Amino acid sequence: MSRISTGYAGPVRDEVDRLVEAWQRERADLDLRPMEVLSRVTRLSHHLDRARRQAFAEHGVESWEFDVLAALRRAGAPYELSPGRLLRETLVTSGTMTNRVDRLESRGLVERLPDPKDRRGVLVRLTEAGRRTVDGALDGLLARERDLLTGLGATDQQRLAALLRSLVVGFEKDA
Repeated sequence: MSRISTGYAGPVRDEVDRLVEAWQRERADLDLRPMEVLSRVTRLSHHLDRARRQAFAEHGVESWEFDVLAALRRAGAPYELSPGRLLRETLVTSGTMTNRVDRLESRGLVERLPDPKDRRGVLVRLTEAGRRTVDGALDGLLARERDLLTGLGATDQQRLAALLRSLVVGFEKDA
């Protein structure tokens, strides 16, 4: 499903090209370069959202479940974090996290354990079933993400990643 020019018949045109041309015709006074970039990012985001939903559905998880399970998995063995650390990792409120952990615990994907360093605290730990679930969902997600990038070679993917990092870093200075 490559959208990249093969070099034989000129560049492949997409819907954004048509939109920009229409705006140029109607509003020649505007600089439409931001639209050329960000409209494509938005369209790609829709494709990525669909791919994520499909990959996660195949493994019986919702996107928010994957986020919590993935935060625990990235923590490394024994795959546990405090609720406060999970809040920072997933950017949700305390009440939302409590609800999410409750639901994941009821499915046997995580367990709550006493924090040995804090008598009043708890740790949320990934169960073996949770680890298998998140690993499978990640494998499925990466396969779909590779499919989304098939039109770009490795060098172009690295270049695009660097350009996007440069753009995103300005928004995440406080993160």
